Amino acid sequence: MDYFGGGHGSGGSMTPAAEVTGQVTGLAAGDFSAVADSFSNAGFTVRLPARGILQISAAEQPGQRMCLLLSAGIHGDETAPVEILEQLLRKLAVNPHILGVDLLVVIGHPAAIALGRRYVEFDLNRMFVSDSGEPVRGAPPDAETQRAAVIMRATHEFFAKANAGRWHLDLHTAIRASHFPTFAIVPDLGSAEARRELIDWLGDAGIGAVVLNTKPSGTFSAWTAAQFGALSCTAELGRIAPLGKNDLSKFAVTQTALQALLTGGAVPKGRRPQHFVVAQEIIKASDGFYLLVTRDATNFMPMGEGDPIAEDGDHVWEVRAETEFLLFANQDVAIGQRAALMVVPV
Repeated sequence: MDYFGGGHGSGGSMTPAAEVTGQVTGLAAGDFSAVADSFSNAGFTVRLPARGILQISAAEQPGQRMCLLLSAGIHGDETAPVEILEQLLRKLAVNPHILGVDLLVVIGHPAAIALGRRYVEFDLNRMFVSDSGEPVRGAPPDAETQRAAVIMRATHEFFAKANAGRWHLDLHTAIRASHFPTFAIVPDLGSAEARRELIDWLGDAGIGAVVLNTKPSGTFSAWTAAQFGALSCTAELGRIAPLGKNDLSKFAVTQTALQALLTGGAVPKGRRPQHFVVAQEIIKASDGFYLLVTRDATNFMPMGEGDPIAEDGDHVWEVRAETEFLLFANQDVAIGQRAALMVVPV
């Protein structure tokens, strides 16, 4: 079987690299004021629970429509999704009544975006571990712990009123090059039938591969799946780049699918993503941890049985299956955090 065949291409007529307009920088800074005014004037119920968080609901019977959470900028150096959301919101604001869902938009970490850094002190996408939406007891009062608590509270308030479907698409970009330029991590929670609905949509959105994650995780999408039964995923759209330096034409198919999801429109059927499941999770246990792969190793790089992956003191991780594929290799994570995933095709 050719596990790497059939990756998605993305065409479209979008501007290849978005200019850093006032609207883009405003959204990156967490300013939703113009969009909020447009929807409020159109009769929607609009809330701004915190900087970088916008909730738009139907004025009558909120929660009766699909409740859709779109998040971006959880890592401050992952900017393409922020630009995509800005374009989508700008179009919606011109004609607010085409919005067909109750919507929560989260710009995850405006402070890190302003610095052009992945995070300020700690990785925000490992902080979603509270059931209540409050900071974890005993956690240090760092920027990321506090921001995660703000986001979780807003999400609790949004999804608690949902009587229809709950979806969460957490949009990222990857550090490393990848055989699949677009791919998604889907928590292995809830019914297989419901996950198929999400995975089919991801295929229509041009996502080339889906990894089913059976491991516990502190990520935003894993938290919404576990706490609310949401159809959730972390979608990786290309590689990191500064604001205004992203080639958005690569994600035209994804943007079209997102627009259809927001408005209830039809989206052309795409190819089914290739399926993988997590086989091993490599956790950095000490300062002696060392990844035994090169700095230029790509996501979905194949490794053969017995190949060394990492070492930490006397412990060595090796490939167990005939072939496993490397994902999210990062030597520089904090102790106790995931330094890589190894996945196998399904």
